[in-house]
Amino acid sequence: METLSLTAIGLGIIVVGAAIGISRIGQSAMESMSRQPEISGKIQTAMIVAAALIEGVALFGIVVAWLA
Repeated sequence: METLSLTAIGLGIIVVGAAIGISRIGQSAMESMSRQPEISGKIQTAMIVAAALIEGVALFGIVVAWLA
């Protein structure tokens, strides 16, 4: 029972960390696009790639937490 609650806490930390990371990427990308709208396509592409990498790390963390 105690292991289950520790796993739930770990999963919660993983999800919160991923959400914070993606929100920071979005915030920075919006600020960059507002300052330099001519390169917004490149910024958006980089933002999507970074968000996908964060999602991948979060998914890996969730799998590891479930297996532990």
